[in-house]
Amino acid sequence: MALVKIDDFYPEHREDNDASNFKNFSVYTDSDDKKVGSVADILVDESTGSFRYLVVDTGFWVFGKKILLPVGLINVDYDDKEISVRGLTKQQVENLPNFDDLEKVDYDYEEQVRNIYRPTAARSGTAQDTTYDRDSYNYSLEPSLYDIDEQSNQNLKLYEERLVANKQRHKAGEVSIGKHIETENARVAVPVEKERVVIERTNPTSATSGNPGDAFREGEVARMEIYEETPDIRKEAVVREEVRVKKVVDRDTVEAQEKVRREELDIDTDGRPIENKSF
Repeated sequence: MALVKIDDFYPEHREDNDASNFKNFSVYTDSDDKKVGSVADILVDESTGSFRYLVVDTGFWVFGKKILLPVGLINVDYDDKEISVRGLTKQQVENLPNFDDLEKVDYDYEEQVRNIYRPTAARSGTAQDTTYDRDSYNYSLEPSLYDIDEQSNQNLKLYEERLVANKQRHKAGEVSIGKHIETENARVAVPVEKERVVIERTNPTSATSGNPGDAFREGEVARMEIYEETPDIRKEAVVREEVRVKKVVDRDTVEAQEKVRREELDIDTDGRPIENKSF
């Protein structure tokens, strides 16, 4: 029967709004209304989550001491944030073992605590004269120490439903943009030039007499280079068009309407006056 602190067992509980959380409540004796101290922590049963002990810092009543207080001995006043303990005496507090480390709380430690409180439970007429065994002990065997007085402390939680709006992102589709190759016949016209030799033969209109020096030379040749242009046609890749791809977000508001339930309090006073308080 391992014990854990309430914050470890209920990590998401809210101290300000949880009616079953007694942290920082003041603790008093019910006989002479003397302040014992304040609640420093709450220990719960790890297997069931049930409250078992309040850790009470006794402050100046018994200076510098923390004790374990079984929840079955308390009465809670939520309005004033006060807890009264049935039959608690200063002598009991002085005799209780000091609580400073949860790891040290074993069966023997709890038996020390229970043996201090059992006489008080016996005087209230709710305890049984029983011998307990460490192997078979269960908190339910001593309801006077561990059962909270349901008549004095009853909580009724009212629930309501609320619409919770969340968004889920999922893939709605996909756009693929690629390219392919098409072929077509292209024509280009290139003007080219070709040289050719034209030989013109004419008869002189007048004959010069005499014996010129270049006459009758054998092997005389006139040379002329002939050129022509040939087309040089090749293919070259150039950027014809540039395509940019981007995404834009269209925003819209989607409204939903559902019926929600809420619990309301029905009070049957049977003709008796009551005081209705809101917190």
